[in-house]
Amino acid sequence: MTVARQRLGRVAEELAAHRLAGAGFTILARNVRVRIAEVAGEIDIVAVERSTLVFVEVKAGRAGSRAGPERPALAVGRRKQQRLRRLARAWLSTAGPLPRFASLRFDVVGVLLDGGRVVGYEHLRGAF
Repeated sequence: MTVARQRLGRVAEELAAHRLAGAGFTILARNVRVRIAEVAGEIDIVAVERSTLVFVEVKAGRAGSRAGPERPALAVGRRKQQRLRRLARAWLSTAGPLPRFASLRFDVVGVLLDGGRVVGYEHLRGAF
């Protein structure tokens, strides 16, 4: 992954965390690295909304880009969904004592940027 792509991802994750917090989410962790047995990867944001534990995948895109889907949130396909579920299970098994949650959910946030300016923001609750 190029440095420019990493920077774009960090900007999108920062914006998503800020907007989620502004919407009443409590951010528990960001950029959580998980490595257990065959499961290794990163969860962008772990948050709580009321009594729901939410795992959030953030996808960034550049306006006018010819690569990838028109809406960044649509870049989370079936394989990525399965991977995120495995990462969430692994994180839960190692996170230590957590409060009881009424439910668990996977959200996707898509951020579309033009230069440094946000031109699109999409939050898909319960995306998968």
